[in-house]
Amino acid sequence: MAILRFEDGTTYTQPETIARHLTPLGVQLNRWPIGDHPQIRQLLAQAAIAEADGEIVLQAVDCYFEELQAREGYQSRDLIVLHPKTPNLDQLLSKFNAPHQHDDDEVRYILDGEGIFGFVGNGGSQLELTIQPEEYIKVPAGAEHWFRLSETRRVKAVRYFTNTQGWVPHYTDTKIRLTTAAIAFELAG
Repeated sequence: MAILRFEDGTTYTQPETIARHLTPLGVQLNRWPIGDHPQIRQLLAQAAIAEADGEIVLQAVDCYFEELQAREGYQSRDLIVLHPKTPNLDQLLSKFNAPHQHDDDEVRYILDGEGIFGFVGNGGSQLELTIQPEEYIKVPAGAEHWFRLSETRRVKAVRYFTNTQGWVPHYTDTKIRLTTAAIAFELAG
C-alpha cells in the first residue's frame, strides 16, 4: 500500500486521496497484481536473482508490458534488483537521489521491496511517495523528482522504456527538504 507524505507531516494511505494529490503532478499510480505462481514468489523472495531467473520473472508479468507496448509504445523492459549487498549500491543510488528530470517518462512496477519517489509540487512544495509490491508508477517526462530506497534498502522492479537510452537525469538545483527521517522526527515531536 502506497504512503504519501507531505512536508508538514501529513500522511495519506487511501488510494483515492493519493491519486487526487498526484494528478496535478501528472503522476500515475496503479495496482498491478503479480499473481500467486509459486516459482515467481520463490524467486522474488531471494535477495538476488540470476539473469535467467530474472527473465522468468519478467515473462510472468509481461501482460503489463504488452499493454504498455500497445497503448503507449514502450519498447523494452528490464528487471532491476537492489539489496544491501549489491556492489556499489550507494554509487548506483546517487544517480537518482538528487532532484532531476527526464526527457522520457520514468515507469516502474515494484515486485518486491519498496522505493520512495520524491516530487517537487506546485509552488515548490515537496512530497514523498513510498511504493510497495504490486504498485506501478509513471512519472511523466519533465517532472522534477528523486528516487531512493527505504530503510530496507531492497527493491525488485520492472522498468519500462520507450527508447534504448533509458532515463538520462537532468539535475536541478533544488534542495530536498523532505526525508522520511525528518517526517518521523516531526511526528514524534
